Amino acid sequence: IAKQAYPVIKNVYETKSQVYKNIVVPISDGKRLFQIICNLEKAYQNKGKELVKSYQKQIVLNTIDEAWKEQLREMDDLKQSVQNATYEQKDPLLIYKFESFNLFKMMLTSVNKNVVSTLMKGHIPIQSPDQVKNAEARKRTDLSRYTTQKSDLPGVENPMKGASTQTQEKSRPQPVRVEKKVGRNDLCPCGSGKKYKHCHGRGL
Repeated sequence: IAKQAYPVIKNVYETKSQVYKNIVVPISDGKRLFQIICNLEKAYQNKGKELVKSYQKQIVLNTIDEAWKEQLREMDDLKQSVQNATYEQKDPLLIYKFESFNLFKMMLTSVNKNVVSTLMKGHIPIQSPDQVKNAEARKRTDLSRYTTQKSDLPGVENPMKGASTQTQEKSRPQPVRVEKKVGRNDLCPCGSGKKYKHCHGRGL
């Protein structure tokens, strides 16, 4: 890991050491990705060994933290189960001490095993040139999907065509309607049988 990361550490230190005091390096064990933070100046001076130390420290702390949480859950389960020992005329406290010590030994064994396994599998994930090219090709292919015009989609009309039709309909002149004028001596169009001047035309 140190040899693999040192060229990048050297480049960052020589170009941006005045800006950055720490550097973050991604390290994977094949299943999880850890963001390892280490001092840039120390990592440069000891040629990447500071990064390995930071990686080891973080893995140990993470593994212990996860194992201890699981240990607490198992201790709670054990506490519930030993309460039934009183029905068997056994000392529940003695059984609890004995079983809890066995659980603790199992936890230590699990922590050591997981720490060694994770440290041995640790590596800095780097894409090969072929993988980078394939990723770029997929990106171009995905973007080509969005080049289809709206007019090419089925059931979608050209919005400019619709706007033009609406404009023509609005600009078309409407015919002028002229109603026949009712004379004063004509019958009122309301159907009353009276002359217009004695009905709705009164006062006009």
